[in-house]
Amino acid sequence: MPDKTDFKKTIDAYRARKGRFDIIDVPELNYLMIDGHGDPNSSPEFTTAVEALYPLAYTMKFASKRTLDRDYTVMPLEGLWWAEDHAAFTASRDKSKWDWTLMIMQPEWIDHEMFADAVATTSAKNPAARVNEVRFGSYAEGLCVQTLHVGAFDDEEPVLAEMHDVFIPHNSLRMTGKHHEIYFSDPRKGAPERRRTILRQPVVAA
Repeated sequence: MPDKTDFKKTIDAYRARKGRFDIIDVPELNYLMIDGHGDPNSSPEFTTAVEALYPLAYTMKFASKRTLDRDYTVMPLEGLWWAEDHAAFTASRDKSKWDWTLMIMQPEWIDHEMFADAVATTSAKNPAARVNEVRFGSYAEGLCVQTLHVGAFDDEEPVLAEMHDVFIPHNSLRMTGKHHEIYFSDPRKGAPERRRTILRQPVVAA
């Protein structure tokens, strides 16, 4: 049996601490990605996006194990979030105005041919899924500030306000790019107050 790689333990960008903001350099990584708009709590588009990503991610994992003898743990769901008015994340929390890209990180040895094969296999099993809307590509963030939030998603506002309005400017940085979240906890399971989420913001020197 091949050893199973858990990238959460080998890539520093997937490590964060509650109550502390860290400045890190995030490497360019490959992802499955699908776009959408609207409140993740009520938008059917969000639900169908998640339902497209996970079957595809597991199909690629099993293909990697079977054909390459390389096994790995499927990575957690991630989301890029943005809005025309950045206050939609902190002040108003108006989720209906949010745009998003949901993502699942992929190992460097997964290529476009494996992705295309996985799309064909997954679509054949469930033609109604939005698998054909998923794309495979790289995403580079570079310099970022991140922390670990433990609690409900709606309790992120004070943490983000401190990150955006205090830590970042006080360290001679300014925000750029899209707000990024990494979900270590399945929001469909467990108590909201125990959810573990990395909150990340790309930055540049001010």
